[in-house]
Amino acid sequence: MLIDTLLHARWIIPVEPESVTYEHHSLAIHQGKIIDLLPTELALQKYEAISTENLENHALLPGLINCHTHVPMTLMRGIADDLALMDWLQNHIWPLEQKWISPAFVKDGTNLAIAEMLLGGTTCFNDMYFFPEVTAQQALEHGIRAKVGLIVIDFPSAWAQNSEEYIAKGLALQEQLRHSTLVSTAFAPHAPYTVSDEPLQKIRTLADELDLPIHIHVHETAFEVEQAQTQSGQRPIQRLQALGLINPSLIAVHMTQLNDEDISLFAEAGAHIVHCPESNLKLASGFCPVAKCLAAGVNIALGTDGAASNNDLDMFGEMRTAALLAKGVSGDASAVPAMTALKMATINGAKALGIDDITGSLTIGKAADVIAIDLSALETQPIYSPLSQIVYAASRQQVSDVWVAGKRLLKDRQLTTFNVEALKEKTKLWQDRLS
Repeated sequence: MLIDTLLHARWIIPVEPESVTYEHHSLAIHQGKIIDLLPTELALQKYEAISTENLENHALLPGLINCHTHVPMTLMRGIADDLALMDWLQNHIWPLEQKWISPAFVKDGTNLAIAEMLLGGTTCFNDMYFFPEVTAQQALEHGIRAKVGLIVIDFPSAWAQNSEEYIAKGLALQEQLRHSTLVSTAFAPHAPYTVSDEPLQKIRTLADELDLPIHIHVHETAFEVEQAQTQSGQRPIQRLQALGLINPSLIAVHMTQLNDEDISLFAEAGAHIVHCPESNLKLASGFCPVAKCLAAGVNIALGTDGAASNNDLDMFGEMRTAALLAKGVSGDASAVPAMTALKMATINGAKALGIDDITGSLTIGKAADVIAIDLSALETQPIYSPLSQIVYAASRQQVSDVWVAGKRLLKDRQLTTFNVEALKEKTKLWQDRLS
């Protein structure tokens, strides 16, 4: 049988089924989908391919899913470091955004972020930022999978003047993208402290009608929770619950300030949490009690947050930090083992975004979103467990190749859709403007 692509690998870690590593197996890809996963000796007998890759030192994994980003803010990487969240936002980031946010800023920042993510094995990202139509267009141009946030905030910006206009523009973009197989949308109200009850209620109704997720920052800091209690007598999660927002469509980001009641509520409702350990650590925002949440049955995905507060889009770093932090916070060395960390970066993210029927594991019938990691480096020797080496020792620089929907976007560490020198020149221009 003639197919598009045949990948012969030393190891394949499909994520589903869990805790399985296949040795000397191959992936058969045709028309953008995985059509077979089988021993290499059988693959050689069964298939001929237009493109064949022999990845003798590599592990194949599903592409990583970065479940919380602000990709245009990659142009602000390192511009205001070592500050608390509200100081960082109010005195540095928001003034810069007010001055510089434009379609051109979003386009160039998105391109820089997509290039970085592909080099690091990320094949899907979930974004929240202004001018989402520009982010969507760049994702489509470069062939990366994305869930683009239809941002809503009570305050005017360069994109919209009030919550009604944000929602109207978001709905127009949703309509434009509804037939896309790569880029889809989620409602993205910024946070409980920046979006009032009326637009949140409208978003809940629209999300139910359109079957869209709701992506929102929640309980990011102790200050946020204390301020809400002072102003309204309710914790933000209690307010969201009263508005009917704690449900399976909710993607709550950060969640560093949780009590047992909050965790039980999320578990019973089937709501999702996106853990951003490195951003939370850098901003001293607190710790999401990941081990407790997982034990309660909450689905937890991973995100980097924006590069302005991280300062990278490295999902390998997030996996490792999430695993280590969970052990330290819980006092349990068995908390978040390597397989769990990998699930948080793949299938759990797909579940949170409602696309686990499309991506998140190397499963026959799913899209061929695949990454190859070269484990031959000294830093990942000796190899007793490829999974352990990937989570605890490997770096994103060991990602050699990336396919999204069967299209090769990274080949031997070279991006196939970018002029890297031109991208660097554009980035330098923005550095000079923002300095």
